[in-house]
Amino acid sequence: MPRQRPPAALRLADVPRRSWYPAVSTGVIAAVAVVEIALGRITAPAVLVTAAGAVLPLAWRRRRPRLAVCATVAALLNFLLRPELLLSTGLAGVTGLYASARNRVLPPVVLTACGIAAAVLVNLGHIALGVYDLGGATPALGADGSLSYFAESLVLACAVTATVVLGDAARSREEYRREREAARQRLLEMERREAVAAERARIARELHDIVAHTVSVIAVQAETHTYTLPNLSAEAREGFQSIARSARASLAELRSLVDLLRQEDGATAASPQPSLEDLPALLEAHRAAGGSVKLLLSGSRPHTTAAVELAAYRIVQEALTNVRRHAPGARATCRIEYTPQHIRVHVANTAPAFPPPARPSEGGGHGLVGMHERAALLGGSLDWHPTPDGGFTVTARLPVTAPGAPVRPSPDRDHRSLEPSATPSDVQQGNQ
Repeated sequence: MPRQRPPAALRLADVPRRSWYPAVSTGVIAAVAVVEIALGRITAPAVLVTAAGAVLPLAWRRRRPRLAVCATVAALLNFLLRPELLLSTGLAGVTGLYASARNRVLPPVVLTACGIAAAVLVNLGHIALGVYDLGGATPALGADGSLSYFAESLVLACAVTATVVLGDAARSREEYRREREAARQRLLEMERREAVAAERARIARELHDIVAHTVSVIAVQAETHTYTLPNLSAEAREGFQSIARSARASLAELRSLVDLLRQEDGATAASPQPSLEDLPALLEAHRAAGGSVKLLLSGSRPHTTAAVELAAYRIVQEALTNVRRHAPGARATCRIEYTPQHIRVHVANTAPAFPPPARPSEGGGHGLVGMHERAALLGGSLDWHPTPDGGFTVTARLPVTAPGAPVRPSPDRDHRSLEPSATPSDVQQGNQ
């Protein structure tokens, strides 16, 4: 749809807000002053200096509003000295006074009072300098023709008052426009937050009603099979118990995720999120499910954020899940390398010991894509590729501190505390 242009009147009213307007308007007033000086053949230094002082500061009246006051004062002095420069002096004075009122250099009442007082002083100055031919008489109110001598004060006072009122009204309209735009932005932000909250609530309901229900059924069936199926071997009974434990752990994480989604103020869920300290339990669960995994650690564990710790844990969790699904019987290696700036997570597995079960009804899944998005969200990177021996490797590089996240201090102990009960063959201290 083509963009519609605003009406001509609105486009014309928008001209004074352009960045080039002060310089162009000042140039026009300067040109008028040059023409008037040339036509009047004015060479008096005081008149030329006050004319320049009334015109040139107007070019910077937006960035330095106090220069507009100086321009107005110089215009009044020029008008006092040489009333012949009426057009340029009037334009410069009105422009400076309008800019002063619009930028509220002084309160409107004070600015108006000062302007009227200056107008009266200029009028009295003209009378004292003999600008008006009084025929030797002393001007006094009530005398014949005296009002004509003081009409200049009335005209200047009306001009000052009207200019200040217009400038202050323009300032008020501008403030109202900004407040209205800010209110509109707040309304849009409120609507966006409401939409996000509604979507989060919908996702929470789906997780609770579908995923959590299915996982709870798996946990119940796995536990009941250990009692209802006769002649179960010890290995089969332990396998059912392992399935039940994994299902219960998944239910706990699902409840935590549902609580997090239902938080409208962005607060974290009541139950803590897993971190790298929970890797031993994750690796033990992988071994209990029939897998084989070795943990290799390198470097000193730095201070990091909860988001980075959670991302590293989830990447290892998803990688080991893929090993169990797509490479049954494969040996996996989990390497965690710490540096002062990054955490490198490397999970690799050998070729599967036997073909994985066929899953014709399942798609490609979103595990790798989800890991990539999780790493990219923290400013890191993730790479995955098959190995020549038929295995697969996943490598993530995460920054120690996620942007805008508070740092969670690491415990004052060596990183071997990740798996205190592991044997030396399970945990190897690297020098990389």
